[in-house]
Amino acid sequence: MSAPLIRARGLSRDYLAPRARGFGRAERTPGLVDVDLSVDAGSAVGIIGESGSGKSTLVRLLLGLDVPTAGTVEVDGRAVDARGSARSLHWLRRETGIVLQDPYASLDPRMDVGRIVAEPLWALGIDGDRRARVREVLEQVGLEADMAARYPHEFSGGQRQRIALARAIAHRPRILVGDEPLSALDVTVRAQILRLLARLRTEQELTLVLVSHDIGVVQNVCDQVVVMKDGSIVEQGPTEKVLQQPQAAYTRQLLASIPTLPA
Repeated sequence: MSAPLIRARGLSRDYLAPRARGFGRAERTPGLVDVDLSVDAGSAVGIIGESGSGKSTLVRLLLGLDVPTAGTVEVDGRAVDARGSARSLHWLRRETGIVLQDPYASLDPRMDVGRIVAEPLWALGIDGDRRARVREVLEQVGLEADMAARYPHEFSGGQRQRIALARAIAHRPRILVGDEPLSALDVTVRAQILRLLARLRTEQELTLVLVSHDIGVVQNVCDQVVVMKDGSIVEQGPTEKVLQQPQAAYTRQLLASIPTLPA
């Protein structure tokens, strides 16, 4: 049996709370508590939970964007050490791409789309015809190649998120991480981006880690689900089993909170 592509063991992250009016010792507040997680290559894992449950903290640690208080992260058997230099994590940046929540804030308004999408190619020193690669990925996400000369303010929210997706896959990563990538979009556009994510995952054989407060999104895209509360994983397993036969009281509470229309 092959090892997981992503493995976290005993992962914890504490934060120092500010002192009251400068007096006394700063108190430690747990953001993540003793988390174990395994993600197999080619799978799609959804991470759900309320705001403040630790979802984004977990993703930041998996991506080497923050340093854990305790525990370890491995990607393809290689330890992730966020305490080193930026260059020491180039191998991890080659393996991963990320799409963030706000398509209006995640793109530099001073850069044209071509430069935005090509950014990881330059940053990671990836050789080849970068302009051709930019045109290719723009078409893969449903945009026209000549849009590379335009600027972010000329696009709608859904188009900007497609640009962000193009940037995330431009360097051909194996792992795509989405941190609430659909929550800022309206319902119609959200459905379009959802279908695009599913198609890209299949076509490019991506491993997908998707953080979302929208359980319907996770249900449609992910084959595994992780439920988080207060910095801990309270339940995880196959999506269908967890959502239809939840074992944890918190999972049942979360599912019961989903609004439904009367028959």
